[in-house]
Amino acid sequence: MQVQPGLRAVAVCEGAKGILVLAVGLGLLGFIHRDLQQLAEDVVRHLHLNPSARYPRVFLMVASRFDGVQLWAVAVGALVYSGLRFLEAVGLWKDRNWAKWLGAISGGIYIPVEIYEAARKATATRLVLFALNVAVVAYLLWNLWQKRQISRLNP
Repeated sequence: MQVQPGLRAVAVCEGAKGILVLAVGLGLLGFIHRDLQQLAEDVVRHLHLNPSARYPRVFLMVASRFDGVQLWAVAVGALVYSGLRFLEAVGLWKDRNWAKWLGAISGGIYIPVEIYEAARKATATRLVLFALNVAVVAYLLWNLWQKRQISRLNP
């Protein structure tokens, strides 16, 4: 049986998320043994941002509280997360049920948070991401259900 193009598309998206998170995690390792606070101030200054504005202020505050141990922890977390995304991508590419369950559960976990965020302040980006996530979770669950129905008819 040929793998459905929809599963391949979801697999590619999951693999891309894994690559992005892995790149960020490895990039964080480059900041170990550097003055992260000074670097953050330089970035804000270079971009001509107002350091007392909301987002630059939060960025500077977070940078001031990170040390080498925390950067290592975030980098390791990124490595684990990206590994999970790569595992799911390979499983979906090969039409494995466990990968569909993994994708449905890991995507479904975010749905209540996305509903809360959209209700708090609906933006086009939040609504599109919410719709995409619900569509992927629904597609994976539908695919599992469909495969189960086929296996019942063909014992």
